[in-house]
Amino acid sequence: MTLFAIGDIHGCARSLDDLIERIAPTPDDHLVFVGDYTDRGPDSKGVIDRLIKMEAASQAKTGPRCTFIRGNHDQMMLDYIERGDMSLWRINGGVETLESYAGIGEIPEAHHAFLRRTRLYLDTPDFCFVHAGLKPYYPVSYNLQHETAETFLWTREHLSLPQRQWEKPVVCGHTPQPEPVNQPDLLCIDTGCVYYTHPEYGKLTAVRLPEREFIQVDYSG
Repeated sequence: MTLFAIGDIHGCARSLDDLIERIAPTPDDHLVFVGDYTDRGPDSKGVIDRLIKMEAASQAKTGPRCTFIRGNHDQMMLDYIERGDMSLWRINGGVETLESYAGIGEIPEAHHAFLRRTRLYLDTPDFCFVHAGLKPYYPVSYNLQHETAETFLWTREHLSLPQRQWEKPVVCGHTPQPEPVNQPDLLCIDTGCVYYTHPEYGKLTAVRLPEREFIQVDYSG
């Protein structure tokens, strides 16, 4: 089995297609998506359509095993669906997401259900996968027992410290980087695919683990 983590997609469905084609996973592999499937990009609906198909293939064992971590943008979309809360989502790409559903009306229940099934983290013996990160002053195990969804979805504290009190590497996204962060205790794989107009960004990144081999594609839509 080969383990791959995939960074923030943000509605870039064609870029996701390109990256999956580049990875060429087999049913024996495991793909961990670190969240932020929606918002800002041109086709959030298309991204979720693709992920639901991959989830079904995973369950049928005809495709790679897939784990879907929830990002803060996915949570904002859930908040809109479940409570009608548009205040924060509106200024963070929610309008573009709703436009991707314009041709079919309401967001399908299948998409709502998919977002509800996403998880806040995945903890394995060798790595912890989470969207934003963890509190850097506490071990991973303490974070997972005591911290809240707000930390898992939003924190950035860990990026400003040279060392963290983590007993295993944390793999995250959330904060765009010109290049993947590859430190002994931290891998950040959000390389700002959706920000392709900025010269430092515009790539969708995956990392093969434990080798720490980075696989990237340019923004293509």
